[in-house]
Amino acid sequence: MTLDVKDPPAAKTVTAARSGGRRTAPPWWFVLPALLLFAFVVLVPSARGVYYAFTDWDGLDPDFAVIGLRNFTDMLSDGDALSAVWHTVIIAVAITVIQNGIGLLLALGVNSMIKTRNFLRVLLFAPAVVTPIVTAYLWRNLLGPDGAVNSLLGAVGLGSWRQDWLGDPDLALWMIVLVVVWQFAGYSMVIFLAGLQSIPREIYEAAAIDGTGAVRRFWSIVRPLLAPAITINLMLSIIGGIKLFDQVYALTGGGPGHATDTISTLIYKDAFTLGEFGYSIALAVVLTIIVAIASGAQYTVLNRNERAAS
Repeated sequence: MTLDVKDPPAAKTVTAARSGGRRTAPPWWFVLPALLLFAFVVLVPSARGVYYAFTDWDGLDPDFAVIGLRNFTDMLSDGDALSAVWHTVIIAVAITVIQNGIGLLLALGVNSMIKTRNFLRVLLFAPAVVTPIVTAYLWRNLLGPDGAVNSLLGAVGLGSWRQDWLGDPDLALWMIVLVVVWQFAGYSMVIFLAGLQSIPREIYEAAAIDGTGAVRRFWSIVRPLLAPAITINLMLSIIGGIKLFDQVYALTGGGPGHATDTISTLIYKDAFTLGEFGYSIALAVVLTIIVAIASGAQYTVLNRNERAAS
């Protein structure tokens, strides 16, 4: 009489080890529905858009011609396009530096043991949850010639400081930076705050016992441990600054003249005002390339610094 005895668990373990510990990979077709949806929604329209960048399509006429690289070469002689690129760079760099500097200072402040720290966190983060277009229209009224800012300056005896804040070509670009920083400095603060709260308090106490000053303590201890939060904030800020559209269009519409036009606003104007869809899509392709290069280079540098700090 023969008994059918199953292998004990230990025998199964030995068998698995002898087979090299190979595990059956999950079927690839599990991700197929998501891949198909992504291709239909993102990849196919993007590829078709890149194709139109090499045409003279006006957005309506089904008959159009392929003109090769003409749209891209025209950009090199288009003063408005070159100015828009320069304005985009200024806004992106200014927002990245100022927003993250203020966000870090705010995070260091509300990370202390002051009694109102929770209220301050909510208050400082509140602007970030407001729709950017609403914030822009609010500030447009505040900064108008008869807005609250000029009225306040007149009321406190600083009438000579009254300006057409959004109508002056020398000021309008910086007013856009001001509005964006005001809204999203609290967002950067929250990310920095999360990084600060992940640092054990014992490290602060040990540094204080050793007599380390506040500046040295931040630079030598806090900054390296805060590297992941710094990387996230810098990448979000630079990408957001390069793609900025809502606040610019609502505050100034790219004006006065073209003093505050960015690549995004110029894409909109060329497509829906001038009917130059082929040219506007070529600008969009250039914008995509700029974002990819900036984010890739930034990630490489910051990731290298992050590994060095750890």
